[in-house]
Amino acid sequence: MPERSSGVGLRSERGPVLLSQMLATGLVALDSTIIATASTSIAKDLGHFQQLPWLFSVYLLAQAVVVPIYGRLADVVGRKNTLLFGIALFLLGSILCGAAWSMPVLIGARVIQGLGAGAVLPVSMTITADLYTLEERAKVQGYLASVWAIASVVGPTLGGVFAQLGIWRWIFWINIPLGAVAVFMLWRSYHEKRASAEREPIDYLGAVLLAGGTTLLLLGLLEGGQAWAWGSALGVGIFVLAAALIAAFVYVELRVKHPIFSLALLKRRVVAASTVASLMIGVVVLGLSTYVPIYAQNVLGFGALIAGLALAALTIGWPAAASQAGRLYLRWGFRVTSVIGSLLVVLGAGLTLMLREHSSIWLVALFCFIIGCGMGFTAVPSLIAAQSSAEYHERGAVTGTNMFARSMGSAIGVAIFGAVVNSRVTLTAAGVPEGPGLANAMHLVYTAIFVVALVLLVSVLFLPGHRRREIEQTDTGAAVTA
Repeated sequence: MPERSSGVGLRSERGPVLLSQMLATGLVALDSTIIATASTSIAKDLGHFQQLPWLFSVYLLAQAVVVPIYGRLADVVGRKNTLLFGIALFLLGSILCGAAWSMPVLIGARVIQGLGAGAVLPVSMTITADLYTLEERAKVQGYLASVWAIASVVGPTLGGVFAQLGIWRWIFWINIPLGAVAVFMLWRSYHEKRASAEREPIDYLGAVLLAGGTTLLLLGLLEGGQAWAWGSALGVGIFVLAAALIAAFVYVELRVKHPIFSLALLKRRVVAASTVASLMIGVVVLGLSTYVPIYAQNVLGFGALIAGLALAALTIGWPAAASQAGRLYLRWGFRVTSVIGSLLVVLGAGLTLMLREHSSIWLVALFCFIIGCGMGFTAVPSLIAAQSSAEYHERGAVTGTNMFARSMGSAIGVAIFGAVVNSRVTLTAAGVPEGPGLANAMHLVYTAIFVVALVLLVSVLFLPGHRRREIEQTDTGAAVTA
């Protein structure tokens, strides 16, 4: 285990490692914010607008399935090697995405990109948890939040510019130089000292069952009512088979010695509450990130650049709040901080129900900003609460469980919202949705997001209400035990 040393910041002894984590996080942050504003342009160029949700769903599904694997690998073969492999795979996917000549090819390349992205956030967060104490992590969150803040402005704006210039492929190719620098910095600066341990086998059967079950679930949601009728034998059969594979996955995970997804961790109240909260966060964020730009462009009639700026409000609010969340949970505890955040999410989601065909773009941006602030105050303390309850050898798995839930929430949420939108809209000759039908579909999406926000609020009520001293004792105990 790497030793913790004094000083937090880019000029400290651990500064180069922190910079490498910021660069790695920047890869996913930029990719998360840049593609949504260019999605309409991609559909116009490659066609198949109704397949557009697949661009997000397959990426998130691939990411979700491998997050538990990477979490286990980080504990077994080391954080550094796992993260380097993930970044390399992400860059390969980015190259292929930029070279795609059709929507199916682009969707396939997004799978590869997602398989790599699955390593970046959970392993980076695990490294941060290894290197810094709980109080220091509150300060480190400010640095990591600054990455998301920059990406929240640069990503949607750059995506909109690339889209309007007709060079949307550069939203993927721009990852290459950033990723190369991240690999170099991580390889050079992070010297991992792991405790000797027996290498545990990876639960590949569980991974295959999970991938198969969730893929069929998304297939049924996205293609039902389009490629086949919901009540047809094929439509029902896909959902039945998906349920069978997911049930088999649960059966295997309960009996295998080293599960890919440790259901035993969910017996801890803090981990279970954090996981449910992360699941709901994934649904809300990707639902808004996917459909707010489409709403702004195809209902309100704005260009990709303005749509990107509206979405930027969401991604600005998140890091702005996350940078302050550390101070709040050290003073008031995890539960109070998360409840404040969740109430903001409920407020913002409720306000989106007011949006209509002729609403102001400024209202869209304001509501997104409120939701983003709520996410920042919720996501950070709920994750760190779970991490602080784990010993060193469990921390990768706990972080992976949290990130897995967020990715699955995002993938399933986008699929459900995509099914709602596809069932309500009609396409023009150019292959883009018409305004009135899309406006009605978006109201249903906003309604669903409001309901999910309420579930998020309930889940964080089960987080521990530790004060600062109790939190530090928990964290110190875990570190000493490791």
